[in-house]
Amino acid sequence: MAHAVVILAAGLGTRMKSKLPKVLHPLLGKPLVGYCIDTAFASGAEKVVVVIGHGAEQVRQTFEGYPNLSFVVQEQQLGTAHALAQAQPVLAGFQGPVVVTQGDTPLTRVETLTGLVAAMQAEGAGMALLTMRLNDPTGYGRILRDEQGQILGNVEQKDATPEQRAIQEINPGVYCFDPSLWEKLKQVGNQNAAGEYYLPDLIRIYREAGQKVASVESKDTGELLGVNSRAQLAEVERVLLQRLRADWMNRGVRMIQPETIYIEPSVELAPDVTLWPGVILRGQTRLGEGVEVGAYAVLTDTVVEAGGKIKSHTVCDEAYVSSGADAGPFARLRPKAYLEEGAHVGNFVELKNARLGKRAKAGHLAYLGDAEVGEESNIGAGVITANYDGQRKHKTTIGKRVFVGSNSVLIAPVTLADGSFIAGGSGINQDVPEGALAIARERQRNIEGYMKRKRGEG
Repeated sequence: MAHAVVILAAGLGTRMKSKLPKVLHPLLGKPLVGYCIDTAFASGAEKVVVVIGHGAEQVRQTFEGYPNLSFVVQEQQLGTAHALAQAQPVLAGFQGPVVVTQGDTPLTRVETLTGLVAAMQAEGAGMALLTMRLNDPTGYGRILRDEQGQILGNVEQKDATPEQRAIQEINPGVYCFDPSLWEKLKQVGNQNAAGEYYLPDLIRIYREAGQKVASVESKDTGELLGVNSRAQLAEVERVLLQRLRADWMNRGVRMIQPETIYIEPSVELAPDVTLWPGVILRGQTRLGEGVEVGAYAVLTDTVVEAGGKIKSHTVCDEAYVSSGADAGPFARLRPKAYLEEGAHVGNFVELKNARLGKRAKAGHLAYLGDAEVGEESNIGAGVITANYDGQRKHKTTIGKRVFVGSNSVLIAPVTLADGSFIAGGSGINQDVPEGALAIARERQRNIEGYMKRKRGEG
């Protein structure tokens, strides 16, 4: 039978010291609670309910459009059992197991959730919970067991005796319950040091009802790292990056100094991709087989087809680089920059909404905005397409095998026909016919003896 997942994400997150709700803080390009939601659905959940509090509307808007995802609000922070109870109206009538997890533990694995469901069902238990052993269990609830190893209960740090605080087996707050959960939640009290309604009290309540409590011990202590501060967010990011790097290297990606490389989970890499130190890959970036990305290049939502090359310190945003094309070093490809097969963009060249045809070249120190450059054309150093008149953008069209001399300004809208030649230093504001030479500059004039007269020497 399919299960549901309830994610508890109503905490204030005061230690983050931020106006942004804690569960929306970005972690490798995705909101923190987004990992928990994706893991829940990946586990096969039929329904996912997120219990939210601080910044509720902002959280709703962030995940608007997710199918089978619901939100409920915990208006008062009265404990984890009270938070879970807010999900009852959404899950009324649902007869499958209910998994409960935390919204600030983004490293929780799919196998952990499915394992809890399987353990509860295999042992005929009423509930199952995840446990783990920590050398320093400070801050966590401790698991209490009898002589036969059966779970008796859980004691919170605030309520524990010195002997109980010495227990290293802890309760990280991941559970699975049978459908009797909602009736049993009504029996949870708040007679404790914090005056809150604790979820672990359900261990006692299920046992008193004659139902078994199963457990699954996690051997991955990093899996349930929680995020309550900026430092913990950085630590979780470090662990997640280690996982991603290891996974990609196992799949044939070469990384030089992998600990310096930043990759978001949404990035796709093919075998034999090479990443040099300091590379940053973000968003929907996709690199084809054999692509090489040089040191300290930054690629966001960029596609580089097989055999393409991005040289060091190049920045690409929403760009497309075809097979055999290359960019950099120190190039900038802005949104809608497109390099066809074999095209070359060199150092300090910037493209925006511009397309370079096959084997076209812009070697250095150029700006091409709102432009189309035909195949095998050459753009000299210092060439600028003047595309903005102060109100509107205009297009520059450059045909095939056009030569644009250095330090020329192409004042759009303008068209340079196939095979035309633009003399260096020209300011072109009229169309140039096919095969024509265009010169638009003042004729050079040499004045003999000028400097001697200026210095009074002649």
